[in-house]
Amino acid sequence: MLRLLAYFLSLFAIPFLSSCAYKNIEVDLIVHNATIYMVDEQFSVAEAMAIKDGKIVEIGAERAIMNRYKSTQVVDAEKRFVYPGFIDAHCHFLAYGKGLKRVDLTGTSSWEEVVERVKEYSLKNDHEIILGEGWDQNDWDIKQFPSNEILNELFPNTPVILDRIDGHAMIANQAALDIASIKAGQSIAGGIFEAIDGELTGILVDNAKDFLLRKLPEDSDSLIKEALLSAQKNCFSVGLTTVDDAGLSHNEIQIIEGLHEDGSLKMRIYAMLSDESGNLDHYFQNGPLIKERLTVRSVKVYADGALGSRGASLLAPYSDQPDNMGFLLNSFSHFDSIAGLCYENGFQMNTHCIGDSANRVLISIYAKYLKTTNDLRWRIEHAQVVNEEDLQKFEDYTIIPSVQPTHATSDMYWAEDRLGEERIHDAYSYQKLLQEMGILALGTDFPVEKIDPMLTFYAAVARKDVKGYPEGAFLADQKLSRNEALMGMTIWAALSNFEENEKGSLEVDKLADFVILEGDIMKLPEEKLLEVKVVSTFINGEEVYRK
Repeated sequence: MLRLLAYFLSLFAIPFLSSCAYKNIEVDLIVHNATIYMVDEQFSVAEAMAIKDGKIVEIGAERAIMNRYKSTQVVDAEKRFVYPGFIDAHCHFLAYGKGLKRVDLTGTSSWEEVVERVKEYSLKNDHEIILGEGWDQNDWDIKQFPSNEILNELFPNTPVILDRIDGHAMIANQAALDIASIKAGQSIAGGIFEAIDGELTGILVDNAKDFLLRKLPEDSDSLIKEALLSAQKNCFSVGLTTVDDAGLSHNEIQIIEGLHEDGSLKMRIYAMLSDESGNLDHYFQNGPLIKERLTVRSVKVYADGALGSRGASLLAPYSDQPDNMGFLLNSFSHFDSIAGLCYENGFQMNTHCIGDSANRVLISIYAKYLKTTNDLRWRIEHAQVVNEEDLQKFEDYTIIPSVQPTHATSDMYWAEDRLGEERIHDAYSYQKLLQEMGILALGTDFPVEKIDPMLTFYAAVARKDVKGYPEGAFLADQKLSRNEALMGMTIWAALSNFEENEKGSLEVDKLADFVILEGDIMKLPEEKLLEVKVVSTFINGEEVYRK
């Protein structure tokens, strides 16, 4: 009898000892009592996860994780919702940080309001040059570019330079124009020095704008550092853990490296090199730079301008300006040369293409080098107006569309004026592009748009503005599903960066980059999506933001 009792006790002891052994597995962090959207192939949902050395060691059911692991850091999500850290696949992270120190002109309803904001800023800040950004004449009753007369009167000796919201046009006063000795009648390929009746208005478009900016003093390293850290703080608060900065110099990237090394900059950055010979020479000679929080393996090229400032290159004239088809910002041979260099040196080419002509030209150049299906992951940034005849080519040559859903809902009030009733159906065609290529990388282009990924998600699935307009959605057949929108902000964005094995989903051995939200964006009614706030943001299992 005693022998039999000892036998039964031994059976119970095996699982008991095993359970005790499991429970002693020490990890750095446990997150539990959550609904975790893993965004894996099955779109699985888990309840808890264990993290060690910045990576996920196990993710699954609440009881399994809590019984197996222990940690001095345990996050009770209190039934909230966990998603992979959001990735902005196209933004201007550094430029956004710099803009925080400039006159904010977003949301202005008239040129007069723009001027008033500049006056208020000038009274409160010391400045040698006044810089501002964010005005959009399409939001005004008089939807025309302004002239600089009042700026000349108010600031006769202080240069004033105010960027349009798209970054492809600006207005500068005479003191600023004098810095670059710009004269009426001057011309430049791929740009416009606007003049009316032989007088400069101060409006500079695309390459004309850059002509002036190159004459300004370079930003100091300390200003760049301050801008990066300011941008990081705000971006963490909205759940961003990786940003694709579309256009950085070698010096700016070196500053980013230094801030990563000293631990003050924690944001992961996928840096696209600006299309300038000095940048390209250095990195083409040394090869791609791939570090824990910084990747440099792509080149950002501008094919054309923006639709709002009528600089986008179209196959047919603008419907509201019949003598204008827009323009390319450089020659075919230049674009072809950059493509050849990228191909030879193993770099990704990411080209800004807004108009249907720009898209066609660059796709033809891509095709010359990509030839057929491939894994080079060259991207078209924006892919905003794409002729039906060119859609199939995204699949033929494995070109990734990188699009910004909030552009559609920002432009919808006037886009048909630019393109006309028929051609508008070639624009903001996210579902068509998805059906061809199978993935979409989603971003914002901030500071052109706001930094909040919730706005991206809402615009993608609702195709409405924040007031719920229009009732039936803008080009409703191009909506994305919620799964598609979330993947575009996570795993598809990671894939467009060659980083899908490290991030973009919450799976074993992947980086512990995640965000905890107050609400379930996969199930909430559309009108509630914009109320959802970030509770915490984590990178490498470290909490970098808490509400």
